[in-house]
Amino acid sequence: MIGRQVQLLLCAVQFLTRLPTPPLRGFEPDWITRSARYFPLVGLLVGGISALALLAASAGWSGWLPAILALGVGFLVTGGFHEDGLADSADGLGGGQTRERRLEIMKDSRVGTYGVLALVTILGAKAAALASLTPLNAALALVTAHGVGRVAAVAAMAALPHVSDRDHAKYKPAPDGVKPAEVLIAAILGLWPLLLAPALGALAAIAFAALLATAMALLARRLIGGYVGDVLGAIEQVAELGVLLGLAAFLA
Repeated sequence: MIGRQVQLLLCAVQFLTRLPTPPLRGFEPDWITRSARYFPLVGLLVGGISALALLAASAGWSGWLPAILALGVGFLVTGGFHEDGLADSADGLGGGQTRERRLEIMKDSRVGTYGVLALVTILGAKAAALASLTPLNAALALVTAHGVGRVAAVAAMAALPHVSDRDHAKYKPAPDGVKPAEVLIAAILGLWPLLLAPALGALAAIAFAALLATAMALLARRLIGGYVGDVLGAIEQVAELGVLLGLAAFLA
């Protein structure tokens, strides 16, 4: 039992990051879905690495530079996995006129105007929110945002139907999808850092994250009928932004 959970955790790390891990023996297609319970834990790991980079950079610089460098370290750890999904979702949902065309655009590796604008706006807002905080508060906000962002993605996996062509999709969900118990585990693993923040800041972070993530999920459901992997990346990114905006409002 413990061995299987370790395998699922390693599967989550392999799926979401570029960090080196031991090879997985006996891999089965449904492991990625079953490992979703650990996505927020991987998010805390990514956020922790980014937070350490921010604190180290803050020893030599002030202002926006530590925040930008910390975001850059996050990109290196994940390979820009979620940011790529944000850009593709913006291009597809913003540029397509039909469901089929939107899905086709999302599969295109090229980034269009909508994608660039989404990346600049959201990443710029993240950097600005972090730069408004003290280094310690910014580090806490980074860790929290990465955890909550993955919780939002896991919740979307359970709430929305998967609509991508399974034969060509990067992520092929298990037939029974993400189970409610797995969402609960993900929430416990990803939300606990909010306990370290002031109550009003934590409530604002959850409220903003839930609002932005829900808006993105509802938009995807209306325009393409559900989610694909790129939509999960977009939901994760806007939820991260929501956390940073909420915490910055009360900690800045």
